Amino acid sequence: MNAQSANAPAATNAASYLDLGITIALNNWPALTLAVQSNWGGPTSEDKRAWLGGAISEILGDRPETDAEDIEDILIQVMNDEFDVVVDDDSAANVAVDIMEMKQQTERGEFTNIQALWETWQSKSLQRSAAANMFKQVEAQDEEQETDGEDDDVDMDMDEAPELVRAPREEPEVDEDGFTKVVGKKRR
Repeated sequence: MNAQSANAPAATNAASYLDLGITIALNNWPALTLAVQSNWGGPTSEDKRAWLGGAISEILGDRPETDAEDIEDILIQVMNDEFDVVVDDDSAANVAVDIMEMKQQTERGEFTNIQALWETWQSKSLQRSAAANMFKQVEAQDEEQETDGEDDDVDMDMDEAPELVRAPREEPEVDEDGFTKVVGKKRR
């Protein structure tokens, strides 16, 4: 077995961990998360985030000279072009630095940090999922309560409109010169 084939599984493992790290970094970026959740990139916002992660991974693989500033520029450009968001809070720089640190770690064969990020992400996802399910249960209970009471309150056939009743109209007061006297609502 030669040295190149012995390193192949490690390289694949390193590339997989780097892809995972990039994905987590992008999903943890509040500006991008808000843009995706709000569909500022249109109905394919989620796909655009996934595409961005793949593009960054590809750039890091194809151009080893890429640095954090290059990644920051890409993040800012994509946010502007794809989501119509101007990022001016240094968060893109922080995400870029995180990605570059993960790249260096994976090149050294260190995966514990990315593994810890993944475990934290999974536990947060479970918590979000549990909270969403609780919300759905409360919503369903509220809907059941609303439908239970609806039949008791409404006995009217909805095809017929109720008759309108006109309020009695006061005749205007006309003075001796033929002018109509204007009376305020409070005096009526």
